Amino acid sequence: MVSELSPTPGARSVSADNEASRPPMPVKMVIAGGFGVGKTTTVGAISEIEPLTTEASITSVAAGIDDLSHTPEKMTTTVAMDFGCVTLDPTLKLYLFGTPGQERFGFMWDDLVEGALGGLVIVDTRRLDDCYAAVDYFEHREIPFAVAVNAFDGKVEHDLNDVRWALDVGEHVPLTVFDARERGSVRDALLVVLEHALATAEK
Repeated sequence: MVSELSPTPGARSVSADNEASRPPMPVKMVIAGGFGVGKTTTVGAISEIEPLTTEASITSVAAGIDDLSHTPEKMTTTVAMDFGCVTLDPTLKLYLFGTPGQERFGFMWDDLVEGALGGLVIVDTRRLDDCYAAVDYFEHREIPFAVAVNAFDGKVEHDLNDVRWALDVGEHVPLTVFDARERGSVRDALLVVLEHALATAEK
C-alpha cells in the first residue's frame, strides 16, 4: 500500500517543474583594473556571446599619456566598456561589464557599476600602481570585490602577500591568481567574487 505522502511513481513535483522553467537569475559584475591588464581579454575568454567592445586605436597622443612599456604590442584600448555574459548554471547568469582602464575615462564608472553585485580588479604585478584607482573606487563605495593577479607569460612577479601589502587591502578581500586567456581560470576568478559578495551580503 502506497503512503498518501509518497509521490506517484513517474510524476514530477510542481516545484521541480517551476524550477526547470524559471530563467536564470541575472547578476551584474564589473571587471576593472588599469590600462592593459587584461580586462577585455577576460570578458572575451568566458562570454557565451560575441562580446561587445568599444575598442579604439591608440593614437600617438594617447601613446604619450598611457604607459605602453609593458604592453608594446597593444594597438587598441577600451574607451567606454566591454560587455559579455555567461550562464554559470541553470539558476545563475552573470552579466560582465569591463571598465576602461585609463583614469581620464573614470567618469563612466558610476554608470557601469550601478546595480553590480561585485567587482573583479585585475592587476599586473609589474605595475601595481595602475590598479590603485580601481581598488579605491570599490572600497569607497563599499562594493565587494576580489583582486585577481593576471599571470602574464604564466608567471607572477610577486608573492600574493606582498601584493596585498602593496595594495593595502584588508584580509577580507580575496586575492587570487588567474590567466585572463583561459575560460576555466576566468570562471574560477569570477566565482571568488560571487562567493565573497554573497558572504558579505549575509553579514
